Formats: sequence, C-alpha cells, structure tokens
Amino acid sequence: MAFQRPSVSQLNLPNLHKKFLLASVFVVGAALLWPTQQEFSSQRIPVAIDIDSLLPHIAQQDSTLKIVKPTSPILDRVIQSGDTLSQLFELAGIDQRTMYKVLEADLEVLALDTLLPGNRIQFWDNANGELDKLELYFNPAHQVVFTRFEDGTYAVNDINIDGIWQNRIVGGEINGSFYVSAKKAGLSAAEIQKVESLLKSKLNFSRELHAGDTFSVLVNDQFVEGELTGMTTIEGIRINTSRRDITAFQNTDGNYYDIQGQSLTPAFQRVPLNRQYRLSSRFNPNRKHPITGRVRPHNGTDFATPIGTPVVAPGDGVVTLVTKHPFAGNYVVIQHDNKVSTRYLHLSKFLVKKGQRVTRGQVIALSGNTGASTGPHLHYEFIVNGRPVDAMKANIAEAKVLPKKQLQAFQALVKSRSMMMDLG
Repeated sequence: MAFQRPSVSQLNLPNLHKKFLLASVFVVGAALLWPTQQEFSSQRIPVAIDIDSLLPHIAQQDSTLKIVKPTSPILDRVIQSGDTLSQLFELAGIDQRTMYKVLEADLEVLALDTLLPGNRIQFWDNANGELDKLELYFNPAHQVVFTRFEDGTYAVNDINIDGIWQNRIVGGEINGSFYVSAKKAGLSAAEIQKVESLLKSKLNFSRELHAGDTFSVLVNDQFVEGELTGMTTIEGIRINTSRRDITAFQNTDGNYYDIQGQSLTPAFQRVPLNRQYRLSSRFNPNRKHPITGRVRPHNGTDFATPIGTPVVAPGDGVVTLVTKHPFAGNYVVIQHDNKVSTRYLHLSKFLVKKGQRVTRGQVIALSGNTGASTGPHLHYEFIVNGRPVDAMKANIAEAKVLPKKQLQAFQALVKSRSMMMDLG
C-alpha cells in the first residue's frame, strides 16, 4: 500500500499551531520565489580538475617535444681592408674544398671578386656543420645568395631590387671653379667627375666658365625601403655661359647626347674584337646543365678565338678589375661612361692595369684558355645596371647621331626633363 504524506490540515495539532505552521510555509515559499538583483553567487567554487585524465596525449608526448632555437649565422662580418676570401672561410670554419665549390657556382656572377670594405658577408651552416648558405650584402638593392644542394654543390642567386627612383635637381652659380661650385651645391665628387667627363669635348671647364655662369644637373637616386642604395644616374646637364649653352641628356639606350641628338661619347662597338670570329656559345640565361638538369645560366657570349687574339675595349671607360680566378681564369672588367660594364674571361695576358682609363678600340688583353675552359675562346659579358644582357642584341649607340626615328622620342624626353630642371 502506498504511503501518503498527511497535509497540514490532517495533522493532530491545535488550531493556533496549524495557523502558525501554514504561515511559515507561505513565508519560506515566497522567499524562494522572490526575484533578486544577483542571481548567481560572485564567489568562485574551487573544482578539482584532473588534467592528465582530460589530456592524456600531452603527458604521453611530453618527452618528444623540442624547443627550436632561432638560427643565426656562424660568421657575420663587415668586410675590412685586407680581408681575403680564404681568411673569411677560415674564420667561419669552412674548408677550402667547399670554398672552391662556391667559387665554381660564382663563375657566371663573379660576385665574390667584387666585395669591397663595408660590404657584409654571412655564413650559415646545417646540422652536419656543412656550409648551407652564404650571403653577400652589397647594398639594399643588391645581394647575392649561395645555397647548398644535397650533392654538395651550390646554386647562386643574384638579387637585384629595382626599388624606387627619385629625381633631384642640383644647380647654382659658378663661384670659383666648377668643382667647388658643384660640390657646394650638393653634387658628389663622382657626379662632378661624370659631368666633366661627358662635356670634356664640348667645354673647357678651366677657361670657359666664369663667375655668374649657371649650371643645373638632373640626378636620379635609387631608394629601397626609404634607404639610399648609392646607385645614382645623371639624366640631364645644362650649363649656361655668357656665350652659349651646353647640354647633355641621357637617352633610353643609356648613352648621352646633346639637345640636337649628337652623341657625346664615342660610338660603342658591339664585339670587342677587330675581326669576326665564330660564336661558339650564345647568351642564354636559362641554360640547363646537361647532367643535373639544373639551370646554369650562360651570361655571356663566347667567341672561338685562338690563344693570343687581341681583345679591344668596345668603348671608353675605366678598368675596375684585373684578376685571376680558378674558374673564370684571367679576366678584366671595364666600367664605361654610361650604365654599362663589360667583362672578359679566360685571357692569356693582361695589357691594362686597374684604374687605367681606356678608349674605344684599345687593346686591353689577349684571349686564352685559362681557368675552367674547355678550349681557347673569349667569354664576353655585357652588363647594364648590374644585370647581364645579350651583347649581340643590346641597344647600344653605334652611330654619332641619333636616327630620325629615335630623335623625335629623344627630343620629347629632353623637353620633359628640361621643364623639371627649370622648376629646380
């Protein structure tokens, strides 16, 4: 039989007690149901949590967790005067055999030979202590990186950043010499030398310039992430004397002409030889190695010349490098008055010295078979703004006066730049 709880009215209690009990029940029920301003307790109730039971996999895998430390180069050095490549590799703890493998990769770039005081070099190793990466920092716009393949050879990446180019106009009056006046106005020594070199056939700076004559130079500077790279180009020159005006403007081919389109530099010959020789290998930036299949660019043009063939400068310039290389052999570099530099590899004999000024047609060396050469030949490179281009197709000034088709475009360029110079 089911048990039933008796009600208050059924309890055997006096009437007064029953009334009091009913009133108490009513008060307690009302208190429980009455709304409050804070429904939840503000006090935290401690609860025991078994982390191991909730996340057992963490406890099991804890022994396999590793802390990865940020990598850093084994040698980070700013090149000092007197540093040699062998010394730098020795400082980094990298053996000579590896150095020669890097030099072999550098054959088509030849960046290691151009390191100067102030440039930066960084060596990085791998877990086995082998050279994994080598970085050369020339300026914010130019870096060269060597990276290791699994077979121990190296790839080279020549990084040139275009950045942002900004014009500035530098000008003023002649007060004393042109050099002093231009230096005071803000031109560097190298820029002043460039102006004087371009106009030397048109103007005698020491005799024809007088106090009160004016000059204006349009300069283009390269910036990368707001930092000057040191790369600069003169795009326009105007010197006003009491007798005449002398002008020079850079055309899209990199060469300079006066306002009438007359060349201010001797015409540039396309081939640095006095005779025609067979092209044994053409310029090919996408050439692949026949065995590995990796891209190994051929950044020059090879001519099948017998040993001892005279090699001539294709244009006026200054010799910036005369050196020997285990793979490039004996080679020479010339910096020309425009944005062009030229290189000549595998020579048998040097006929010029570093710092020497040369003229178009001057014999600078004799061809040979030095370095990693498969036979007698001349390897010739044509480099514009730091980038190798095909010398057989490059847009070079081979004439004294711009042809009519090019003259119209050049004069429009001159007009635009002249307006900028007027504002300056």
